Amino acid sequence: MLEWSSQDLNHYKMVRISKALLKEAGTGLSKTLSEILVCPLTKQPLRVCEETNSLISDSIGVSFPIKDGIPSLVPKDGKILGVNDDQIKSDAADAAMNKE
Repeated sequence: MLEWSSQDLNHYKMVRISKALLKEAGTGLSKTLSEILVCPLTKQPLRVCEETNSLISDSIGVSFPIKDGIPSLVPKDGKILGVNDDQIKSDAADAAMNKE
């Protein structure tokens, strides 16, 4: 039988609570932070996509993942949006139309 020390049990509880909070928080990015961040390649604004949990650079069609609430803006982590990403592109068009 596996026995847990009180320190191990506390650590386990903290990890579970943290994961639950991150899941509830969605992307975990504050509105202010998402307004400050720019594409590392073009220096243009990024758009938060809740559906894919990523930041989208509409100017070049690249998606940067958000992992555990932390945006990964390393160029090699970016994913080029393809033809199958029509929903993401239509969301961008809707967002652009709403700004006008």
